[in-house]
Amino acid sequence: MFVYNLPHMRQFIFILVLFLAAAFIYLSFGEIQSSVQTLQQGNVWFILLAILIQSGWFVTTGFTYLTLYRILGMDETISRITLMTAAANFVNVIAPSAGMGGMAVFISEAHRNGRSTGKVTVISVLFIFIDYLAFMAVLTCGLIVLFRRNDLGPSEIAASMVILTIATILGFLLYLGSRSAESLGNALAWMTRLVNRITKPFIHHDYLSETRAHDFAYEMATDLKSLPEKSRSLIRPLLFAFAGKVLMMGVLLVSFLSFQVPFSAGTIIGGFSISYLFLIVSPTPSGIGIVEGVMPLALTSLRVPWSQAVIITLAYRGVTFWFPLGVGAIAFRILNRTKK
Repeated sequence: MFVYNLPHMRQFIFILVLFLAAAFIYLSFGEIQSSVQTLQQGNVWFILLAILIQSGWFVTTGFTYLTLYRILGMDETISRITLMTAAANFVNVIAPSAGMGGMAVFISEAHRNGRSTGKVTVISVLFIFIDYLAFMAVLTCGLIVLFRRNDLGPSEIAASMVILTIATILGFLLYLGSRSAESLGNALAWMTRLVNRITKPFIHHDYLSETRAHDFAYEMATDLKSLPEKSRSLIRPLLFAFAGKVLMMGVLLVSFLSFQVPFSAGTIIGGFSISYLFLIVSPTPSGIGIVEGVMPLALTSLRVPWSQAVIITLAYRGVTFWFPLGVGAIAFRILNRTKK
């Protein structure tokens, strides 16, 4: 008979994550090299400023989670929750699972500290929904910029509709959960049957459990029912999420300054909106390989010369993708070593 050993399981998961990280870095070594070489050509002070702004993004995202924790009656230190945020970002990149990998970091920490994993799950879903709402506000401005410059194409419209659909579904599920656990359970069960119908020809068995969908719905509904009374309290995390997007636009602005490339407010808003849009809808982790191709095209359509658009893209991705990946790896290691 086998005995489940939690410490050994954690050690196995840690080794697996390190292996996936090593494989990801090996396969992406060319992109890392290009980003580093590009950053070396820029103004060192502006590059350092961009890294500082990106570090501020970690803290701002941590505050977004922290406010959601407190809304649901949980507390945590900002330093600890920022570590979890960085580690979750790292896991989402090297083990892409539609955000579920990163969610597992928060759930694992809650379980280790004897806290409600159901509440942490609700917090994670709320964070994704709020983050989408904040980005949609920026995206609306970006699409207006493209429309005014006659550069709004069908690909941008289609990708925007995908984001809108995801946000609508998340919002609808959160609303159902706040009203009735049974309604949320039925909705999740229907989605489970749909996923099983799609995957069954390939794996020859049910991928998801309808029973677990109902159990999950009842776990979430208990905490979601208190949200309508606290709806105004969601304004604060929404503002933090919006501030996070402003900081990322700040990194793009500093990238332009670093290489002395002329820009306008419309260029920054439009360029960021399109790059982040395709980062979300991309089938690759954090848009690797996709954003690097789409962003120069977006910047070129915003009157940035092609050669300079490529340089800006590599510098921006170096700071907003590769730097957080390294920080996340360190954060994941620290969390793995920390005891209760």
